[in-house]
Amino acid sequence: MSSTPATETEYLPQGPSNVLVINAGSSSLKFTMYAMRGETIRAKGIVERIGLADPCLVYERFDGKKLKEKVSVRNHDEALRVICDRLVDPAVGVLANLGEVEAIGHRVVHGGEKFRDSVRITDEVKRIIQEMATLAPLHNPPNLGGIEACAHVFGDIPNVAVFDTAFHQSMQPSSYLYAIPYEYYEKFGVRKYGFHGTSHKFVAQATAAYLRKPMARLKLITCHLGNGCSIAAIDRGKVIDTSMGMTPLNGLVMGTRCGDIDPAVVLYLVRQGMSADEVDRMLNKRSGLLGVAGIGSGDMRDIIAAAESENDQAKRALFMFFHRLVSYIGAYETILDGADAVVFTGGIGENSAYVRERVVSRLGCLGCFLDKAANEAAVGRQAVISTAESILKAVVMPTNEELMIARETVRLLSPAA
Repeated sequence: MSSTPATETEYLPQGPSNVLVINAGSSSLKFTMYAMRGETIRAKGIVERIGLADPCLVYERFDGKKLKEKVSVRNHDEALRVICDRLVDPAVGVLANLGEVEAIGHRVVHGGEKFRDSVRITDEVKRIIQEMATLAPLHNPPNLGGIEACAHVFGDIPNVAVFDTAFHQSMQPSSYLYAIPYEYYEKFGVRKYGFHGTSHKFVAQATAAYLRKPMARLKLITCHLGNGCSIAAIDRGKVIDTSMGMTPLNGLVMGTRCGDIDPAVVLYLVRQGMSADEVDRMLNKRSGLLGVAGIGSGDMRDIIAAAESENDQAKRALFMFFHRLVSYIGAYETILDGADAVVFTGGIGENSAYVRERVVSRLGCLGCFLDKAANEAAVGRQAVISTAESILKAVVMPTNEELMIARETVRLLSPAA
């Protein structure tokens, strides 16, 4: 359970040391307990199926000791209390008492235009998070549920909200506005917000540290590739464009999401008799690799296996994935006026040498050439996978959103902040 080395935003020693990171989903509560002196994980895990049949806790301690047990929990409060019981349990715990937890950091998906940075949680912040639920109805309410659970269990301990959208708020109107009547932006907040911001920020900082270059001198194209995929153009630490839009549906081809699509397709399908909800579910849950490959899976590993077995639809899905990604990389190279590195992260980006090879092989016109041996060896670890003579470097950089949330929590609560 080792952690990624600190970057230029490394832990400030005068801030909180023991930080609990919470990621609350609609039926899950994921946690990581950090000791920030050294940025090590003391324990981590998840309570799954909250409020459903057969909820369970998966818990892992720093020394590898694991347990999985059925639990009786109906809501996030009860799930958090189960987690806390294990954290202080004499047999498997890592804390003498809950008073050792000095701060809590929360993943919150949508902060809209209200939050350009992480923020200490107050009643007003909670009100705005609830207000932003209109833009993220599946995510903000459970995120807020995790925040409320921590308030009930831990009392007045400082809590920090780290927003997926915040890092992207440096975009200019030319990047984030849609070419529709401006009044819809003013009235309803219709604009590009971007997501995966916590991952893009972590990876950008970690890449700067790995390349031993200050962020203020780097131009990066960061590719977060997993079941959900997004790409960002980062100019000296500031996002100037990103692929996801008002929702996480836009942009790259993903596991089950379509990515970029002519909006008239939606209108056409509605006129053919589909309801808006049916179209929504189709575009988010039944499209992307899953929908095109037609093999009953949107997992990249399954798609690759099927393509190598001469399944034409799986091949088609792969070609679409690569084409869309390379198109975005080329566009972002242009708007950055030349990038220093294209960075691969996320479950696919970190672990699939196959995907990276087929993407980098198309970047020769940008001065990026693959080192095949380095690429094959780079599985889940940081590495440069381009040749020494490449003008545009290709880098593999594992992401760590939980550690980024912990760092942001320490930064916000440090006296120097």
